[in-house]
Amino acid sequence: MNFEFSDEEYAFRDAVERFIEAHHDPEVMDVSRDNMSQLVDTPERRAFLVKLAAEGWLGISWPEEYGGQAGEGVFEYFLNEALARVGAPQIGKGVGIIGKTLMRHGSEKLKQEFLPRILNAEIEFAVGYSEPQAGSDAANMQLRATPSEDGEGWTLNGQKIFTTSAHFADWYWVGARSDPDAPKHRGITLFLIPMDHPGLTIQSMPTIGHEITNQVFFDDVYVSDEYRVGELNRGFQYISEALDLERFTLFPFSPVQARVDLLVDHVKQARCDDEALKDDPVVRDQIADLVTEAEVARVLGLRVVAASIKGGAPPTAEAAAFKLFTTEFSKRLAAESMEIGSPGTQLRLHTEDAPMKGRAEGTYRSTVNETIGGGASEIQKNILARRKLGLPKNF
Repeated sequence: MNFEFSDEEYAFRDAVERFIEAHHDPEVMDVSRDNMSQLVDTPERRAFLVKLAAEGWLGISWPEEYGGQAGEGVFEYFLNEALARVGAPQIGKGVGIIGKTLMRHGSEKLKQEFLPRILNAEIEFAVGYSEPQAGSDAANMQLRATPSEDGEGWTLNGQKIFTTSAHFADWYWVGARSDPDAPKHRGITLFLIPMDHPGLTIQSMPTIGHEITNQVFFDDVYVSDEYRVGELNRGFQYISEALDLERFTLFPFSPVQARVDLLVDHVKQARCDDEALKDDPVVRDQIADLVTEAEVARVLGLRVVAASIKGGAPPTAEAAAFKLFTTEFSKRLAAESMEIGSPGTQLRLHTEDAPMKGRAEGTYRSTVNETIGGGASEIQKNILARRKLGLPKNF
């Protein structure tokens, strides 16, 4: 594997950095939100993404026939990592999960209606997979989709949970069980539903990370068959493809590296019992481990990029390995930052006189979610066992 980038790729990276510097705005860029900084959940953040779209960067890896630039995934990687590093909104679900799935499997109507709006940053999506009885096991979803009486659509009844973007999104990308008698992986269909549908009820669920997720209740929600995505009962296959993208694009590495750098800077300056913390052999050993593991996470991300450039099947195993290692490392980094930073790290985020201005405390609360969203760590281990090691499903 070649870890060097071309002159063209470096030039693009520099152009993105200049764009970020020219459009710096503390209302838009907040590194303390960690991976939730990717959300486009305020008017200011939407306006920023519109500026990004004007550069043609939202569709940089899309085929030209859909308005993209047919660029390789490494350009998307540079863009997302640079935006994540400063806590700015990222290309996210619309460009990755919804857009790329529609290009592969959507009808011409859906492509024409949604793809241009995604490229122009005119629309935001919520993704509805999880349910009270279907967390990481998305195939267990029970939201029921039954054929409507007019024979031209579907009626949805049931509940979704942990839909992070439901309180600000325009459209809902939803999986529902359309054939209750089929094996659970084969009876699911994907739909697109406007979030202002009168049959939807959204209840906010505040999290310990100071972010909002939501429960969504469906009460006779009618969906025209025109807004069914792809073939009937093949939704789980499409979801699985999209999750490969989510595991990588929604968990960028640069915020993790920034937190490693923040901890290293703290150790360089801090003192404990009148001794320089950087001279403590135990702390030095911890820092060495963290820096080494950060480099492992970075290279695992590059492997996903390299696999996507080759084309063919989605980089399932590579994405699972990156997601598993990086999110578990991120959680470990938060815990060790609390330990190394002394009891003062328990002070709340943005406390000026706290070690690292309370960043350790904030990430300690928020990083647990990273090991769950996009498929929990146990799911990633199962994927690697089957797809990479060739182990049987019930080993």
